[in-house]
Parts: sequence; C-alpha cells; structure tokens
Amino acid sequence: MESWTMPATAEAIVVGGSAGALEALSTLLADLPDDFTVPIVIVLHLPRHKPSVLPEVVAAKAGRPVREPLDKEPVSGSMIYVAPADYHLLIDREVVFAFSVDEPVNFSLPSIDVLFESAADVFGARLIGVLLSGANADGASGLKAIEDAGGLAIVQAPEDASIPVMPNAAIALCKHARVLPAAGIRAYLLRSAGCGEATERKENHDR
Repeated sequence: MESWTMPATAEAIVVGGSAGALEALSTLLADLPDDFTVPIVIVLHLPRHKPSVLPEVVAAKAGRPVREPLDKEPVSGSMIYVAPADYHLLIDREVVFAFSVDEPVNFSLPSIDVLFESAADVFGARLIGVLLSGANADGASGLKAIEDAGGLAIVQAPEDASIPVMPNAAIALCKHARVLPAAGIRAYLLRSAGCGEATERKENHDR
C-alpha cells in the first residue's frame, strides 16, 4: 500500500457527499481539536429552494463555528464552511469564495465537482479532497482534478458508505486515492495535521 501523509503546506480541505454522507461527515468532524486549523469547505447535495439547517447540524458535531460563506469572503483557517443551496460554490484565484448560478452539474446545484475543480486550480498540491457516500458520480472528476494537481484524494470506503455509487465512481477515476472508512479518514487527517497524539491521549483518558 502506498504510504503518504498530508503535506506540511496543506492549506485547505474540501469535502463532498450526497445521500448518506451526513452520517459519515458527523464521524469525520466530531469534536475537532482546537489545534486543527486547516479550513474545511463542504458541499452536500441539498433539497433546492429550502432553507438549509446544515450549518447548525455540522456545528453541533464539530464543536466549532460552521456557516455558509459570503460571496468574495476570504477563505479563513480554523473555519468550517458549507455551501448554500441553489448556488455553485467556488474558490477563486484571490483565495476567496465565489458563487455561481450556472446550470446544475451532474444534476446538482451546488456541485461537488465545481468546488473541487476550482479549489484544485487555486491550491494545487496544498489541497486535500474527501469524497463521501452518495448516489451519483458528482465529485469523481473533481477529485481527479485534485489528484492531477498534486493534491491528496481520499474516498470513503464503499463498504462503509450508505450508498457507494459516489465512492466507486471516484475510485475508478483516481488511481492513487486513499480509500478509508469515515472513522479512518478522521484519524488520518488528525494524525497528519499533528493532532493525533493529543486526540488519542484524550480518548484514552476518557475511557
């Protein structure tokens, strides 16, 4: 198995998912330690034309502020951002968020591919992409764009996903993706960010 870790210069993590992804996301972000300071940007497929409660749901799990970004807002460390419904969320060259009302991509608005591809253009090898459970192929080509730009591609293991269509599509395209269950993705990111030892000590103490 290929061994690799989060690059020391990682500047952002982008996460995508659809049906069944919220459970995995809850595992991935549960009680993040204070020293985990890489910004996380999330696209989940949401019902259109309805107010989203996703920021509140994710914040309750992560134990830190979570919110929808503003157009032209700089991407900030230690923040968790979630894409609003009915807009594509991008990151542009000035490392700020941008919204688009273009047509759905892979039947999705927001689209995971749109975020991942724009982030790959900005961050290159300093980006980590994570693709979770889902029922279509949105995110697979975006994750490949991250891999092609030198970033790290991580996919939820199909057997761990509630609906494995999205992970399987990504694995077929991304030849060097790390394939892990949700708990393994969390542990990997924490350890690679230098948080693993502190987290392990806390969990051992709690037991």
